[in-house]
This record gives sequence, C-alpha cells and structure tokens, in this order.
Amino acid sequence: MTTPTRPDLVLLDFDAWANERLFDACEPLDDAALDRTFEMGIGSLRATIAHDLGAMIGWTGVLRGEEDPFAAMRDDPPRTIEAFRVRQREANAAFRSAALEGDFADVITREREGTTYTFTRGGILAHVTTHSMHHRAQCINMLRQLGIADLPESSVFQWMNAHPPTD
Repeated sequence: MTTPTRPDLVLLDFDAWANERLFDACEPLDDAALDRTFEMGIGSLRATIAHDLGAMIGWTGVLRGEEDPFAAMRDDPPRTIEAFRVRQREANAAFRSAALEGDFADVITREREGTTYTFTRGGILAHVTTHSMHHRAQCINMLRQLGIADLPESSVFQWMNAHPPTD
C-alpha cells in the first residue's frame, strides 16, 4: 500500500485505521462495559460507536441524494463489536466512494425537518472525518475510565508513523 499524501485520502485512510484500533480495544469488553454510562458524548461506548457509524452512513446517503439517508442504522443497528467492525468497513468504502465521486466544491442541498441546508462535498468529508475523531476521543476516555491500560492509537501523527511514505 502506498501511503497517500493528498489530505482527503489521508483523512479517509486515517479514519478507517483509527476505527479499527478502537474496535480492537473494545473487542474484549463485555456488554456491561460497552453499555456503561459516562457523562460525556452519547453516553456509552456502544451508543457512541453506533452514533459515529450512523453519521458516516447517513452522510454517505446525503452525498448520494438518498431520501432518508439515516434509515439504515435506525432499521438495523449492529450490537456486537464485530458487527460494528463489519458495518464500519462497509461504511468506510461507501463514504470514500461517495466523497470522491465529484469535485469538493460540489454543492449538496438537503432538507431536514423543514429546513434546507447547503454543504460542499469537501465540507462533508471534513465534517465526517473530524466528527469521527471527536467521538473516538470520547471513546478513548471511556476506555480509560474502564481501566483499559493499552489505549488505541488515534491520531493522524500515529497513523503517519505506522504508514511512513515510501520513495
């Protein structure tokens, strides 16, 4: 694999890599730990992971002009870390494709609850990847509070060290 240098590809590859590290850290946890309530973010590891995955799936649908882009997570949410991992891999591929299939200056309009919103394709890519980073940081804090000592790597710096450029 050649390490990308374009910022859009760096963000997409980093995001997928960091989610895998998070799932690795969560894999040994039982349901009680995954559902323990914390006073941050969405409240629990499982709920935060589901929210983040749902956001990526939903924004992919927004990019593709789907009528109800967030329905997939409402109708069939994963429950296990392995199921989240599988769905996240699918979502990463779909989002990457949707985000890169046009120009970053493309304007996307979406109506929600009677309000019309206008975004650029590049803005959506930036939002989804930084939204994910924000919630992964909350998950790492939750893992820390659960007593997990080996916390997952989660920064672009760590990703760059794991994937140095080749000549």
